[in-house]
Amino acid sequence: MSDDLTSYRERFPILADTTYLVSHSLGAMPSDTFGALQEYAETWATRGIRAWAEGWWDMPLAIGDELAPILGAAPRTVAMHQNVSVCQSLVLSCLPATPERNRIVYSDLEFPSVMYVHEAHARQGDTELHIVKSPDGMTVPVELMLEAIDERTLLVPISHVLFKSAFLQDARAIIERAHEVGAMVLLDTYQSAGTVPIGVADLDVDFATGGSVKWLCGGPGAGYLYVAPRLHDVLEPTVTGWMAHEAPFAFDPELTYADGIQRFLHGSPPVPALYSARSGYRIINEIGVDRIRANSIRMTERLIALADAADLPVTSPRDPTLRGGTVAIGVEEGAAVVAELARRSVLVDFRPGAGIRMSPHFYNTDSELEHAIGEIADIVATGSFDRTVAGAAY
Repeated sequence: MSDDLTSYRERFPILADTTYLVSHSLGAMPSDTFGALQEYAETWATRGIRAWAEGWWDMPLAIGDELAPILGAAPRTVAMHQNVSVCQSLVLSCLPATPERNRIVYSDLEFPSVMYVHEAHARQGDTELHIVKSPDGMTVPVELMLEAIDERTLLVPISHVLFKSAFLQDARAIIERAHEVGAMVLLDTYQSAGTVPIGVADLDVDFATGGSVKWLCGGPGAGYLYVAPRLHDVLEPTVTGWMAHEAPFAFDPELTYADGIQRFLHGSPPVPALYSARSGYRIINEIGVDRIRANSIRMTERLIALADAADLPVTSPRDPTLRGGTVAIGVEEGAAVVAELARRSVLVDFRPGAGIRMSPHFYNTDSELEHAIGEIADIVATGSFDRTVAGAAY
């Protein structure tokens, strides 16, 4: 049965005149964000330097506490950062490799930015990469991941949901295998947080990371890092800064790590981005990820049925237990089709090898799905797009 969440539409200004099906890339902005950023500006303007003691300094952990329920995490286990690349680097800096345990295992379908971090680290000679090849360019059978993880493995940085195809990986099986051989897992929840239930504590994952710009409707510049409490006072990041010090305002030239999640902070926080992230988190928590997921499955199933009826090939997994919140549709000259859709105020995006990505969120309607598929079918049938358009839109 349908869980009508359309009452939330009025809280997202762009939906008034745009068919917005690109939340896997940039979630729609809540109207409350206007007020949040005004609050930031007024605080800076009227409180000046006093703002640090009156809330700004604690924001990376206070905002992390607002995000924690969405991740299935306890309070004071999430630290806010600028982006996932920083978080990946920070985790690597906690885990000194040895000749006996120095392998980083991930698939060739991870987000490129993540792979760049680990490739750069491996060039220093401390770690080596074991990259699991996808047999179809869209999915990674869990058996292949489990076979690749052994006693030489140091870290397994994996996406909960793959960005290109929305393939939902078996995180629990991978985490259990890694722990069995003494390895750690860094779970990238960028494409799942806010639309797929996670439960990082229940999974007993070592680390989780992601950002707010997509399904969380929190905007850019607000990444996050979850660290399992059992690791808080064990690890010592070398990607660090003064916020990780137990007494940062003592300005001690020697670093003494703070207790708990605070030691996983680094330099001064991106305060405006943290203000902007808060509104999206609160709406997601208000609705609940379980409700969002149930509605997402219903709507993605509807998208697939509409695509089938229009003879548009679906490249994402058809089984909803193996699919996140996105449906990818393979069409020729997809980037050009996406550009024409944008001209018609239908916002989606394109990824090479997958096709046009479409992501209904809780604020979308069935009629928008029908409209979007109808527009794609019309553009493809009539060839009414600019064939000189190339590349992939954000």
